[in-house]
Amino acid sequence: MPILTRRHFLQGTGTTALSLGLVPLKVPLWQPNNEVRIACVGVRSRGGNHVQGFSRIKGVRVVAIVDVDQGVLDRFKKAFADGKYGEKTDVDTYTDLRRVLDRNDIDAISVATPNHWHALQAVWACQAGKDVYLEKPVSHNVWEGGQIVKAARKYKRIVQTGTQSRSSHGIKQGIEYIQAGKLGEIELARGLCYKPRQSIGKVKGPQKVSDKIDYNMWLGPAPQTKLMRRQLHYDWHWVFDTGNGDVGNQGIHQMDIARWALGQNELPQHTLSIGGRVGYDDDGNTPNTQIVFHEFQEGPPLLFEVRGLPRDKDAQAKGWGKNMDNFQGARIGVIVHCKDGYLRIPDYHRAIVVGKDGKEITRFEGSTNHYENFLAAMRSRRFEDLHSDILEGHLSSAMCHMGNVSHQLGETHQKSELDAMAGKNPHTAEAWQRMHKHLVANGVDVDTVAGGVRMGPRLTMDPKTERFADDASNALLARNYRQGFEVPSDV
Repeated sequence: MPILTRRHFLQGTGTTALSLGLVPLKVPLWQPNNEVRIACVGVRSRGGNHVQGFSRIKGVRVVAIVDVDQGVLDRFKKAFADGKYGEKTDVDTYTDLRRVLDRNDIDAISVATPNHWHALQAVWACQAGKDVYLEKPVSHNVWEGGQIVKAARKYKRIVQTGTQSRSSHGIKQGIEYIQAGKLGEIELARGLCYKPRQSIGKVKGPQKVSDKIDYNMWLGPAPQTKLMRRQLHYDWHWVFDTGNGDVGNQGIHQMDIARWALGQNELPQHTLSIGGRVGYDDDGNTPNTQIVFHEFQEGPPLLFEVRGLPRDKDAQAKGWGKNMDNFQGARIGVIVHCKDGYLRIPDYHRAIVVGKDGKEITRFEGSTNHYENFLAAMRSRRFEDLHSDILEGHLSSAMCHMGNVSHQLGETHQKSELDAMAGKNPHTAEAWQRMHKHLVANGVDVDTVAGGVRMGPRLTMDPKTERFADDASNALLARNYRQGFEVPSDV
């Protein structure tokens, strides 16, 4: 059976579709004073912000909404008709992106679908001559990210990654401050994702999917499986078939800032993971407690920490959201350790310089509009004008995936073994000891907990080829795709 392309799909449904080379292009809408027309794809959660954000910008019109849930489409149809997003207007709605991509009156798409769809939708859009605003992580695995970069360059498309911290001049100034050596030599960049993640529950059998949802289209590139969790939406983050855990969900923001601070523009040479899904037994299989350690060919390392459990057992009863750990004043942020102090980046727009004595030296604040930066680059046709070009998104996303590869290849160990293995490096030793203390405070006994804590292998990557040194690791660089939803090898 041949690959189901956009053209074949549309012809099969009786819709007329012109080949990309024959579509008559109108006057480019990115020229000054012309309206930019955008389709928003996946709008139930984060995508709703895309609709609102683009609708507020002068010279931009959201003309189409794509979502697999007809109920969601109906709500947006009504919202546009009621004038929620500006003047009262009719918006076109679709359950399949491929219908949008064959329209030559749409300049760009913004994508906020689940992670397993990101790469294929971005590649399709580039092939169709559309620019792309792509939510993080840009890919579901390492190989996919590289394919998007190739497609963007081949078709000369503007592809922005949704890591909006890159549009913060406050963070940029803070990073420039430490890179200038004003706090001495940089020793380590530490990303933190201490974000409450409670159990998603455990079902006894397949769950019914709403009749309003096209479940086959929701699955897309993922395996054809029945729904085996209570909630279809959002909890897909915690299943490897569709998500990447919190290192790839929230943590991609902080991983990206940490890599930015280190000035690293290639993948790390070595990666290892320590972690597990502990504290409850549910239908998720991604870690809720994790350390990922990256070592580059040159320069300081990057360490990333995920904690989904609260501060301690008492905090679980009081409410997780207000009782999470923090490290040097950051909970979901970045700490860049330097010889004479550290830079604290506690959110998406601030950078605070702290001296050795723990006292604040100076701070930098402020951000510009990430959507507007995307539109400016669309008009200039220079991907270099993007604050977060797809290559940046690929590298940071791939580092999240590399940590998860190590985790998936890892084995469960007793505490004494973890002490010994983590102790081989002072950074992992320190992070592991704090992690263990955190687990004990939450009533988790590493030696007896269900599922256990895994120590992954210390992977070796060739940053030039973006391949690991062994076959077992390379097998997890990509995935098996359902027929008709393959990310193409030749973009």
